[in-house]
Amino acid sequence: MPGLEKTDPPALSGLGLSRTPGLPSLQELHRFLRPILVMVPAFGLVLGLGMRIAGSGQGAGMVWALATLPVLVALLIEIVASLRRGDVGLDIVAALSMSGALVFGEYLAAVVVALMYAGGQYLESFAERRANREMTALLARVPRVALRHRDGRLEEVALETVAPGDRLLVRQGDVVPVDGLIENGVAVLDQSALTGESIPVQKRAGEPVMSGVTNAGDAFDLTATRRADESTYAGVIRLIEAAQRSKAPMSRLADRYAMAFLALTVGLAGGAWLWSGDPIRALAVLVIATPCPLILAVPVAIVSGVSRAAKAGVLVKGGRALEGLTRVTGLVIDKTGTLTHGQAQLAEILSVSDMPHDRILQLAASLDQASKHVIAQALVAEARDRRLDLLPPTEVVEVPGEGLEGIVDGRRVAVGGIRYVSQRVPRIVQTVSENHRPAGAVIVAVSVDGQEAGLLVLADPLRMEAARVVDSLRSLGITRIVLATGDRREVAQAVTVGLHLNEVHAELTPDRKIAIVQDEKRYGPVMMIGDGVNDAPALAAADVGVAMGARGAAASAEAADVVLLVDQLDKLPAAIVAARRSRRIALQSVYVGIGLSLVGMVAAGLGYITPVQGALIQEAIDVAVILNALRALWGPEPS
Repeated sequence: MPGLEKTDPPALSGLGLSRTPGLPSLQELHRFLRPILVMVPAFGLVLGLGMRIAGSGQGAGMVWALATLPVLVALLIEIVASLRRGDVGLDIVAALSMSGALVFGEYLAAVVVALMYAGGQYLESFAERRANREMTALLARVPRVALRHRDGRLEEVALETVAPGDRLLVRQGDVVPVDGLIENGVAVLDQSALTGESIPVQKRAGEPVMSGVTNAGDAFDLTATRRADESTYAGVIRLIEAAQRSKAPMSRLADRYAMAFLALTVGLAGGAWLWSGDPIRALAVLVIATPCPLILAVPVAIVSGVSRAAKAGVLVKGGRALEGLTRVTGLVIDKTGTLTHGQAQLAEILSVSDMPHDRILQLAASLDQASKHVIAQALVAEARDRRLDLLPPTEVVEVPGEGLEGIVDGRRVAVGGIRYVSQRVPRIVQTVSENHRPAGAVIVAVSVDGQEAGLLVLADPLRMEAARVVDSLRSLGITRIVLATGDRREVAQAVTVGLHLNEVHAELTPDRKIAIVQDEKRYGPVMMIGDGVNDAPALAAADVGVAMGARGAAASAEAADVVLLVDQLDKLPAAIVAARRSRRIALQSVYVGIGLSLVGMVAAGLGYITPVQGALIQEAIDVAVILNALRALWGPEPS
């Protein structure tokens, strides 16, 4: 476009977030290898069986051994990495059984164990990946470039090159790239993502603006006061990353039984060898002890639980998040966009004339069709919802951020703030506006033909289901529920009247929200629900973070463990019920499977079961526990 010079922006923003190009991540490498590790033993098992039927038993054994080796090597690498972290898992039993089978020539047993182990790992990784997204959506919202005034022209420059004192142009709909001061005019800013204020605010020349807020009005000039990596939005991203690093991961359900089961297995296998002098008995014990009921049943139940939650409109990011939902006893909840809708809505029409309410709204909304202001658009949407005929306005004159006037249906209409309309009307009812103004509400005055007509009260109301959801969560065992919002205290207290909350915390910064979450952890595992960028660090710090994904900020959805795909809070109790049912079924499968394995291990130690028979018996146990785990997919539909 004329007057705009474009320079090539770098691949990275100026926030210090980088990635080495051309190199796959560890997650991408695992995602590539795990299907291969399932296919190799599966293909080797089928090929070897075909060769044995054809009379080539020795060739079959070689194929089975070769098909087992990739899985065993990958398993040993993972075990070494786990031991370095201080983690001891049931994978050691699988490695012992595969290694022993190869050493003693029980190749069929080895490949069966390899297939079961690789299949379980793949199912578990699938469950973890089901709803997991990288930080790409958050980074997509981070401005990469800025429009800078230079020598009478506009140039598009990389964000990290912006220095304090630079004059920038912030267009309508743009995210403010750096902290700065309004240069001139009036800026209408949507700060809900950072502060939780649902109603857009106006900033005048000389007033400060935070990076990360959205320009909801006309374009304005901004004088930068900080570099990008020192600005508010960059600080929020750093808080998210720090909270995620400090969050202790929940161990896999299967690994909680690792030490006891491992000790028991080694003891039985060693005892059988010493008592009988036959190492094959020890191998048979190891093969039948391979914890496939744990390795398979738990991830199957997890996938089933994730699917059930998805039917309720809730995206659960893997097994740790699903199990976390079953354990939480405390809740920290945001206000704007969570307990409330996060958008200004018409709450009341106050007529100060003989004009009917719908006529006042019709004239105001008809005129507001000519404005891009978010309050004007809210009135237009309300009029359309009421099926009012909107008339075309003419001779419209707008004062940005103040109001506008024009001709509608042959009548001169003015719509705007009290001060704006009072300049055009000899007498305006100020007292009515004060007596009927709820905390946090916005009053829009309307005049018609130079006479006062009415007042439109807009507010961000509590969700209809909010009280019911709070009570439902308490019935599910969540004993402490506290509000944590960046909005003003009087607004928070007014909105939450009637809700059964333990505490209300207001005017919080993102780091103070983290402190509230950490403090609540002394009562037990904590769930945090939020939707804005300012909620993202607290979501990452909570034991379970839940984001309002339908309209919420990308940052909160990325930092959270659970995302509500629909804009309804009442989906959360249904997801908790589905998670608890899945965990209960998984534990049933674990207990039954381990019990059957213990019986088989004793029989193998006494010499009644060979390694191959043990592998087949273990397969039968696997089928039983997997079928039981699949019950998590069935039952009453979540609502």
